[in-house]
Amino acid sequence: MKTFQLSAKPRTEIGKKAAKGLRKEGFIPVVMNGGEVVELPYNGKLEAGQEVIETVNNKGILVTNLKVTVDDVRKLIYTPDVFAIELDIEGTKKMAVLKEVQFHPVKEEILHIDLLEVSEDKPVTIEVPVKIEGHAVGVKAGGKLNLSMKKIKVKAVYTNIPERVVVNVDALELGKTIQIGDLHYDGLELVNAKNAVVCAVQLTRAARGNQAEEAK
Repeated sequence: MKTFQLSAKPRTEIGKKAAKGLRKEGFIPVVMNGGEVVELPYNGKLEAGQEVIETVNNKGILVTNLKVTVDDVRKLIYTPDVFAIELDIEGTKKMAVLKEVQFHPVKEEILHIDLLEVSEDKPVTIEVPVKIEGHAVGVKAGGKLNLSMKKIKVKAVYTNIPERVVVNVDALELGKTIQIGDLHYDGLELVNAKNAVVCAVQLTRAARGNQAEEAK
């Protein structure tokens, strides 16, 4: 997975009014989750922008509130690629992955970004684009290859997550499918249902005609 370098600044004012003001200034509000789990009440020192969100059983999680510029995240957001994000928060370096982007319902404006903090010893779940490789025998016989899943959800430490999940279709015959359960990759756990169809070669009229001629 490629690395995307991103500068961010902590923000101490949160809420809808503060977020609206940031957007007018050309910034996007960011929340980075996945931080340290702590006992409550938390008496430790918080870094700039950090807060503790209560979970259950008297535990909380450290969350960091940040802001980034629109120009700095364009190449991160408007791309099918998956990146490991190297965050520079006023000199403090952290690694993260993109979790979710909230857009304006009408405009193309980015309203909010959620990041997930990652480390080399903590698995994360993320969607990775699918890349088809090879020439299906079913297509050569007149069928049509249909990609049902453009992304696959994988679980692994971020250093093991690839930019693409490559699916070879050379042996895929007419009317057959490749399901999640058929795929295996070292160091990756595929999270989608095992019977979920990734791709298939569908019968076309031409293929049915060829089969009918061969049956005569």
